[in-house]
Amino acid sequence: MSLRNFDAEKYLRDGETTYAQRENIEKMADELHQRGYDNIVAIGIGGTWAEWYPVVHFIKHRSDVPVYLCNAAELMVREDKDFLTERSLVVTASASGDTKEIVEAVKMCNEKGIDVVGFTKNSETPLAKLLKRAVYNACGDCEDSYLMYFMFALRLLYDRGEFDEYVDWADQMKVLHKNLLRFREEFETDAAAIAKKYARQPYNIFVSSGILWGETYLFSMCILEEMQWVRTKSVTSADFFHGTLELVEDGVPVFLFKGVDEYRPLDERVERFAKDHTDMLTVIDVNDYRFEGIDDRFKVICSPMVLTALATERLAAHYELNTGHSLQFRRYYRQFEY
Repeated sequence: MSLRNFDAEKYLRDGETTYAQRENIEKMADELHQRGYDNIVAIGIGGTWAEWYPVVHFIKHRSDVPVYLCNAAELMVREDKDFLTERSLVVTASASGDTKEIVEAVKMCNEKGIDVVGFTKNSETPLAKLLKRAVYNACGDCEDSYLMYFMFALRLLYDRGEFDEYVDWADQMKVLHKNLLRFREEFETDAAAIAKKYARQPYNIFVSSGILWGETYLFSMCILEEMQWVRTKSVTSADFFHGTLELVEDGVPVFLFKGVDEYRPLDERVERFAKDHTDMLTVIDVNDYRFEGIDDRFKVICSPMVLTALATERLAAHYELNTGHSLQFRRYYRQFEY
């Protein structure tokens, strides 16, 4: 199937390039484990914060190591930084390598004698020059970021004896992109229909829970708001019933991204309510997309990658077609100092 504005061959090549970073990522994680650390601090902002969210979420559920996900801008102004020490394992990322807030946060860490490792596109970026150690990868799809970040985090857990399945998982990630390409193809017709129906709606509600929350936040804010100027509200399935439900009625679009982790019952509760209170409910269930060559025991870890393939990639391409607004055009973001 032909996918709008999508180069499948390039996508698979980029997937191979990303997977080829496995040795570098594992070496970085192993060395940090040998050095020792008291806690893990991930620094992001906007989309990068959202991409680190499921990784940190998973660590919290599998490890006893303290882990923090910090917004780079907030980290710069907050006074209670006692958790951030020379014994912290600090990691960050910026695909462009020049995200202002992340660069400033890493500079602050360096000034305090705190080493930072991370991910960026090449060794010449401002961020790369500040990092103690980095993995370079210019591939820009979100699933490439997820693959690298999870590979790094799960290797750390493996070294700690908290994720014995790491080698099996990492070996099976060789076929991740082939599966995600197939999922795109399976969803393409639905993506076109959804975008045609909803792209020009004045207000949209996006709901999810658990490990999918970061990607839901990313899609609603970084894609629809920033790139498409679509007004959205993103809310977790748990918080949906403490405010947002009062805005639901016929004519109000509600998008529910259903996960496969222990939080799924919260999604199902939202679905039951929304079915009865709006005629514009769209449910995307990542459990409908079945991996080949990847065990079901890893589907929770891979679920944000499925959602980014379906929503952040395919829905975005069709929203662009229906809004007539280029995904590349910004009025304010990175256009001037603010």
